[in-house]
Amino acid sequence: MGKAAKDAAYQLAVTPTATKNQALAIIADELDAQQVAILAANQTDLAAARETEMDAAMLDRLTLTPERLTNIAKDVRQVIALADPVGQQFDHKLLENGLSLSKRREPLGVIGVIYEARPNVTIDIAALCLKTGNASILRGGKETFATNQVLVNVIQTGLEKAGLPLASVQYIDKPDRALVSELLTLDDYVDMIIPRGGAGLHKMCKQNSTIP
Repeated sequence: MGKAAKDAAYQLAVTPTATKNQALAIIADELDAQQVAILAANQTDLAAARETEMDAAMLDRLTLTPERLTNIAKDVRQVIALADPVGQQFDHKLLENGLSLSKRREPLGVIGVIYEARPNVTIDIAALCLKTGNASILRGGKETFATNQVLVNVIQTGLEKAGLPLASVQYIDKPDRALVSELLTLDDYVDMIIPRGGAGLHKMCKQNSTIP
């Protein structure tokens, strides 16, 4: 997955804004079109969560409704409307010898994201990474396993139809915690780790990651 993501990152870094926006538009449309399948998968996750006696607040974060799905699709369309940061120049200055200096925004490369029981985060991360020309490897919580499987299919449908590599967004689809440790030390391929969760997750990443 790391090798494939790195290869995809090279392509994404030079992908035109129009192509990235096309992929995002297809993802938003697929979220609307696939509501039945997404909500059915979410019900599977909710049934499993209730068996573990998950508290009400966590259950609410895990729950998708037609309205919430519609809002997630709207969020993706809002990302389309954002300016593409890739290649933007800033902090320009002219030296006394006539040399012109400026900073330029470039993609990071491959971003590994570890997050917990919010299925909307899967779409948020994928959309923001695509817009900024970065490949991503996602590892969601086991509580959202069935939902995330369908959401990643939606994302990869958008990638395929837009002619972008499927490895632009990959999902670790096994709940084995050892795979998290493996991701945290994949520094040959992953350029940044983002832990999105509680203090325990942050501490574990700080202690075990060989990646910024």
